[in-house]
Amino acid sequence: MSAAPALKFAWLEVTGLCNEFCDHCYADSGPQKDHGTMTVDDWKHVVDQLPALGCDDVQFIGGEPTLYPHLPELIEHAHRAGFGIEVFSNLTHIREGLWETFTKYGVTLATSYYSDTAEDHDAVTRLRGSHRRTRANITKALDLGIPVRGGVVTVRDGQRAAEAVKDLAALGVEEVGADRTRAFGRGSRGAAPTISDLCGHCAHEKCAIGPDGTVWPCVLGRFLTLGSVREQRLADIWGGKQMARVTADLAAVHGEGAQSCTPPQFLPMCGPCQPCVPSVAHCDPAVADGAEAGPATIAAPA
Repeated sequence: MSAAPALKFAWLEVTGLCNEFCDHCYADSGPQKDHGTMTVDDWKHVVDQLPALGCDDVQFIGGEPTLYPHLPELIEHAHRAGFGIEVFSNLTHIREGLWETFTKYGVTLATSYYSDTAEDHDAVTRLRGSHRRTRANITKALDLGIPVRGGVVTVRDGQRAAEAVKDLAALGVEEVGADRTRAFGRGSRGAAPTISDLCGHCAHEKCAIGPDGTVWPCVLGRFLTLGSVREQRLADIWGGKQMARVTADLAAVHGEGAQSCTPPQFLPMCGPCQPCVPSVAHCDPAVADGAEAGPATIAAPA
């Protein structure tokens, strides 16, 4: 059997619970969901298995990961294992103790931002006051020296997405990506997910693990299960027979080595390109070739 490819990055989806209820949520998370069946020890066991597979970085996601009560404990554990750590949060619910954890362990943050106006942003999140709290906590994070990446997803007509990008830059966020709604989770509007809706980069040096221990080839490809860390060692899942079947199915649709686009949410493992800017409004390989090229990343002015 040939050696399994390196697994350099893992999304750890520690909860399905979220205080927002965004129309486009690919994870279908929200206030009605829970933390799943993975215990703290289960998550620590996953973290302990990752280095042997070549993993360097992890990102804690949800749901809203800051609502997971054991997040500080898992961050400390991941730090001791030597990982680079990022938390993808809506930044509306940061307890004071979490700020201390972020600074102590060198955590970086990423967040979604939908408009420069509270009316537009709160209409997307369905949480009144979310724009004000997210914006304030972006400022607080930067004041504390915590790096923040921003992502602007175009969800509604007239949303002022371009103005949102400029607003983030004005706040001091130096890395801002943009995308549109993807046809997964609530964003699918009830349509069944298909491989053709993915970018084809799934399982390339990355995987995602859900609140019930299910392993996916990426956060969007959760309908393509690779196994469960509650039933198997991660080393047996990564590079195993089911992964081979999934990657073959992906290649049958996208071609061998399809790596030409990025998922939404501007995750650190996305590559080799960066999310398209709002003037392009998509990142689909099928249509990007015929579109006017935009800059790969929007940088804040020096």
